[in-house]
Amino acid sequence: MPTSRRAFTLVELMITVAIIGVLAALATVGLRKQIAHAKSAEAKSHVSGITRGAVGAYERETTDSELAAEGSSSSGNAHDVCNTADIVPVNVPAGTKYQPRTGEGKDFDTGDTQSGWKCVKFSVSQAIYFRLTYKRGTASQVAPANPATIAGSSKAFEAAAEGDLDADGLTSKYVRTGKVNLTTQQMVLSTHVYVENDGE
Repeated sequence: MPTSRRAFTLVELMITVAIIGVLAALATVGLRKQIAHAKSAEAKSHVSGITRGAVGAYERETTDSELAAEGSSSSGNAHDVCNTADIVPVNVPAGTKYQPRTGEGKDFDTGDTQSGWKCVKFSVSQAIYFRLTYKRGTASQVAPANPATIAGSSKAFEAAAEGDLDADGLTSKYVRTGKVNLTTQQMVLSTHVYVENDGE
């Protein structure tokens, strides 16, 4: 008894190809989102590291070296916010990574015990997608729209990462701020990292 064989029709094949195309497109979009998320995690990690360093620097007691007169006391210990660090790199990388220079006096090896990256004790040696900034209280902030502003306060800092992951000229910004409560002399941090144009 002969068996009948039925082949796929052209319509069935076209539907199958269309379904595969839609699934491939969805997978591509999901992959792009995952890559952007991973890059954003790098920015947040660096901002957190700069913030920890800035808080640690403020909590360290600093004392000027002095010769106290006999029968008198030296000056008291003081706490202060580190002064602004050099921006690394100078320009926001546009869809590329920047390899920091690791030599003495280069990129993250700038400043001293009172200012810059050496004061904050923050350094990166691997290539980065973002321009990293540490600023002491100033009117010129990376993210002026950040509601946790430090404008007008000299006892404050802003830690920031700014990138242009898709090289379209629009930058994403990740910022955390800290400010000294002048009454208690305690450092108070913004509740979380402020994000502007995530994944741009």
